[in-house]
Amino acid sequence: MLIGALLLIAGALQNPTVDWKSEVKKAGDGWQLVLTGRIEDGYYTHPMEAKYVGTTLQVDWNDQVQPAGEPVEEYKPSDYKGEKVVTGTYVIRQGLVLSGESPAHVAGTVTWSACSGDQCNMPEEYAFQQDVKLPAEGAGSGLWALILEAILWGFLMLLTPCVFPMVPMTVSFFLKQSGSAASGRFKALMYGIFIVLLYTVPICLIIGITWAVGGSAVTADIFNWLSTHWLPNILFFLIFMVFAASFFGAFEIVLPSKWTNNADKNSEKGGLLGVFFLALTLVLVSFSCTGPIVGTVLIKSTQGEFWAPMVTMLAFSLAFALPFVLLAFFPTVLKKLPKSGGWLNSVKVVLGFIEIALGLKFLSTADQTYHWHLLDREVYLAIWIVCFTLLGLYLLGKIRFKYDSPVEHLSVGRLALVIIDFTFVVYLIPGMWGAPLKALSGYLPPLETQDFVLPTEAVPVAAAVTTAEAAPLKLPHGLTGFDTLEEACEAARASGKRVFVDISGHGCVNCREMEARVWSDPRVLQRLRDDFEIVTLYVDDKTRLPEDQWVTTPDGKVLKDVGRVNSRLVLDKFGVNSQPNYFILDADGKILAGPRGYNLDADAFVTFLDQ
Repeated sequence: MLIGALLLIAGALQNPTVDWKSEVKKAGDGWQLVLTGRIEDGYYTHPMEAKYVGTTLQVDWNDQVQPAGEPVEEYKPSDYKGEKVVTGTYVIRQGLVLSGESPAHVAGTVTWSACSGDQCNMPEEYAFQQDVKLPAEGAGSGLWALILEAILWGFLMLLTPCVFPMVPMTVSFFLKQSGSAASGRFKALMYGIFIVLLYTVPICLIIGITWAVGGSAVTADIFNWLSTHWLPNILFFLIFMVFAASFFGAFEIVLPSKWTNNADKNSEKGGLLGVFFLALTLVLVSFSCTGPIVGTVLIKSTQGEFWAPMVTMLAFSLAFALPFVLLAFFPTVLKKLPKSGGWLNSVKVVLGFIEIALGLKFLSTADQTYHWHLLDREVYLAIWIVCFTLLGLYLLGKIRFKYDSPVEHLSVGRLALVIIDFTFVVYLIPGMWGAPLKALSGYLPPLETQDFVLPTEAVPVAAAVTTAEAAPLKLPHGLTGFDTLEEACEAARASGKRVFVDISGHGCVNCREMEARVWSDPRVLQRLRDDFEIVTLYVDDKTRLPEDQWVTTPDGKVLKDVGRVNSRLVLDKFGVNSQPNYFILDADGKILAGPRGYNLDADAFVTFLDQ
């Protein structure tokens, strides 16, 4: 130890033989540390793979800065007495996973020994450090789509028969409570804040407690179980079907009257306590309409993300609360709102049809992860086609439910909805023969589950060069691949290709969108067929492994199914725990590029594949 320290001190006192510059920059959906060194003329150094005096990179890893694969070197190899050495420009790239509070502090050292002829200098060291400003967590396009969907549902909830009758109650309360104008506005603002808190705080507490107890990996495991295990998915499916039956008039779903009566009674109290109980009454009374939508929004945002469920619930509750805050600010606006009536029941029935369509997604997720083959793509599409055809007939007045009023004439609004609905049905029908239906790719089962697909373009001859016969996994667009990294690397060594790693999930909406809208691009498809051996690692596959393939974690936990083993592999080797994510490896498993996550820019994906 003492000798090593003295050598480093001696190296530090001499003029550096390599002029280093460090940079941390965005790389796809991840980050990359780039160290660029200019070696002094007349000197050479040794790459990392050298046995005795190889260059070393040490990064100060911590909870905020984690590696994404191994470092990659870029240099023009030179030869000195049969030994591979480095001259000129020397670049070292290290993939990073940065998380937590901004900025992230990236620091470390590069150590090397420079030689001139047979004479080598003492080891030299370059220390680097940089604070990296991180964007707001969850700023990806996938999360923005979820936020937008949550906001739209939040506004739509105002028109439901569970919520709309609360409007007069809200206005009446604030008319009675109004003292000064400033006091009324303050209470109206607090009313909205209480609504938001009542929706958002519970989910934040659940996520926060699980994260505090077991860390982000445990939180991701819980969300993975919630979004892929058969039990919660079948439960959510049944809940949606029950709510749909209720919306069609079979029975009424309400929370225990004691809860709502007590909340309503307490709302009569003055001050902020009364405002809080009015907000609680609204949340409880509206449960039968908002419950399934809230569940859908949350489940869709739990693909291994920590912040996404909280952010989407905040977006939903803000949109849901806003109309009530505005009515509390301006109670006289009530006169301009339409009166309750038969139109509310129509809204309820329409929501019933939508509940059936949305509920099928949960059954489909369980079906995919457990390979039951109960709800393959053509069956799923057939149910949707029938469901939305019936919805169109209902809007035309050809079908009536228990509490419906006769449709005397067709209003312009109803006609517009009928046109939209039947246009959607016509769009769905070609899917029964294999049309990709890209706009719905995230909601439908994969095309590979469909029994009959009309032939399209022929597969290029170049595809025959691949080891497809040894690749048992069926992938979109006629591609084939492997389900283990070892098999893909072995095939790559035989074929001379690189390895394309697809980290995916059967229940992953964004994965299906990437496959339908990016993989289908002819340039991407050609490269995947000709240049790569593909391995798809499903992190939610419930297939049980033979006992000799079980994996025991350092803490003694035994992983027995495909999904859990893949999740562990993905976290340990690639440093990611969400889907989709893509990496490019060489035949020895060394990371060449990645991670690249959900991004529908096909041009950028082509650039990623060409790295």
